[in-house]
Amino acid sequence: MSDWAEDSVASAVVSEALSWVGTPYRHQGSRKGVGCDCLGLLLGVWRALYGAEPEAPGPYAPDWAEAGGEDRFLDAARRHCVAKPLAELRAGDLVLFRWRPHLPAKHAGIMVEPDRFVHAYQGSAVVVSALVPQWRRRIAGVFSFPTI
Repeated sequence: MSDWAEDSVASAVVSEALSWVGTPYRHQGSRKGVGCDCLGLLLGVWRALYGAEPEAPGPYAPDWAEAGGEDRFLDAARRHCVAKPLAELRAGDLVLFRWRPHLPAKHAGIMVEPDRFVHAYQGSAVVVSALVPQWRRRIAGVFSFPTI
């Protein structure tokens, strides 16, 4: 992808992600202003940019510590986005988090600045948070969105 195309996609992703800030948290929701969880935020941003969701996520539990054998979130990101090294993390990137090293990725956010990300915070709403060391050490994957 050219630098121009990459910058254009990243800018669109950041703009759309920030427009979700304040949307109440709702498990398995994905409607801006109505309710969403972290996956619903990603799906809503994807719909706004690409017109349709890349795939149906199926049912999933809200529990970060769920210890299923599959890493469905990470696998889906690999199918639809472009994996990149953590050292190349930038605004517009998708970040996936895991609670512990042996658990599947169960949380996601979208970088909006080099050290800040938008995510749906359980019990609250879509918020902008600092990528502090407690978050950074839980990063399971970094991805850029595909060209629009």
